[in-house]
Amino acid sequence: MALLSIVIPSYNEEQVLPKTAAILKSVLEEENIEYQLIFVDDGSGDDTWKVITDEASKNPWITGIHFSRNFGKEAAIFAGLAYARGDCCGIMDCDLQHPPRTLVEMYRLWEQGYEVVEGVKRSRGQENLLYAAGVGFFYKIMSKATRVNMSRASDFKLLDKKAVEVLLDMPERNTFFRAMSSWIGYKTTSVEFDVQERVGGESKWSARSLIRYAFTDIAAYSSAPMQLVTGAGVLTFLLALVLGIQTILRFAMGHAVEGFTTVILLILFLGSIVMMSLGIIGYYIAKIYEEIKRRPRYIISKTTEKC
Repeated sequence: MALLSIVIPSYNEEQVLPKTAAILKSVLEEENIEYQLIFVDDGSGDDTWKVITDEASKNPWITGIHFSRNFGKEAAIFAGLAYARGDCCGIMDCDLQHPPRTLVEMYRLWEQGYEVVEGVKRSRGQENLLYAAGVGFFYKIMSKATRVNMSRASDFKLLDKKAVEVLLDMPERNTFFRAMSSWIGYKTTSVEFDVQERVGGESKWSARSLIRYAFTDIAAYSSAPMQLVTGAGVLTFLLALVLGIQTILRFAMGHAVEGFTTVILLILFLGSIVMMSLGIIGYYIAKIYEEIKRRPRYIISKTTEKC
C-alpha cells in the first residue's frame, strides 16, 4: 500500500487543528489509505505547537515540526516536503477550506499514473465584495507577471515523490510553490473543488499581507517588473523626442520657447519614473542579496519525531 504524506502549514490554528487531524484520520482510514500527517507550526503565537504535540502523542502517523520563528507559508510547505516519507505528498490548508474528500480524489488519480494533481478552485466560497475584488486584482497581476494562470490556482496539490525531490533540489531561497510546482512539468491533471468555509478562527491574510506576498512571489518567479522599467524608459524617450522636435521647430520659426509649467510637469513626471525604477531595481538587488547569503529557508527548533 502506497503511503500518502500530507503537509499542513499551521499558523495560529489551535482552534481548528484537532478537528482537521480528526477529519483527515477518519476520511483516510475509511478509504484504507496509509498516511502521514505533517503539521508545520510556522512560529505561531498561540498554543498551536502544544495542540500538535498532543495530537502526535495520540496518533503515531502525525509528525509535528516547529519553526524557531515565523518564516511564512512557503517555507512551511518546503519544510513539510522535506519531512515527507510518502510515495506521494499532498499539500492543504489547516482550516479545512481545502476539502479532504477532494484529496482522496487526487490520490486516486495519482494511482492512475498522474504525477502532479492540481486543485483548481470552482468557487471561492463566501467573500465580501471588496475582498473578492482585491483578490481578483491580485491574481491578475500574478498571472501576468508569472505567466501562470493564477485565477483559480491554489496550493492544494498532490505530487509524486520524484516531483517533490525536484522541488527540494531547487536552490533558490525565495520560493513560490504554486508556480514552481506547475513549472516542473510531469504528467499533470487537475481536480475542481469548492472552497469551504473555515471551521474556526480567522483568515491570516490581510490586504497588506497579500500585497507583500504578491511582491515577494513576483520577484521570486518573474522579471516582469524589470521589463516595466525598460518600457518606461522607451516611453519617456519617445516623449522627449516629440518635445525636442517641437522645440526645434518653434525655434526655427522664430518663436520664443514657452511653457514653464510644462517643464516643471516633465521634471516631476521623469523624476517619478526614475524613482519608481530605482525602487524596482533595488527590490531585485535586495532579493539577489538574500539569495547569495545562502541562509536557510527556515530554522526548525523542534519536532515530534524521536531520534
